[in-house]
Amino acid sequence: MASLAASTAAQAADLTKQEPVTVTLKLGTVDGQHRFTPDSLTLEAGKLYRLRLENTGSQPYYFGSAGLADMVFTRKVVALDAAGKVVAEIYGPIRRIEISAGHTTEWWFLPVRTGVFDDVISTKKLADGGMRATIEVK
Repeated sequence: MASLAASTAAQAADLTKQEPVTVTLKLGTVDGQHRFTPDSLTLEAGKLYRLRLENTGSQPYYFGSAGLADMVFTRKVVALDAAGKVVAEIYGPIRRIEISAGHTTEWWFLPVRTGVFDDVISTKKLADGGMRATIEVK
């Protein structure tokens, strides 16, 4: 009985065995608005996330949050082509991601600390125009 509980606990702590929670954040709109949709997300520390960054606009957008980047363990970033096929995987710490118009990138990460990160922006110019988002980790 005790060995079964220990085995289950070990699997829960092993990131390679954890199924990711998929969350989608859209960048831009088809009618040319510069915004994140939704503009706020709530995540839980200790859970593996696959954050799908979908550029639905007609220009490249950046996604970045120095505050969030400092509080997560990045498992990988996956670049997808227009058909959704994996074309690249990137490993290591991530600070900022550029997503081409009409494409999607997935950032797989595990929040290790709680906090509110209201510094989610594309570029300073777009942030000044209202393209901002907040991510809270509980």
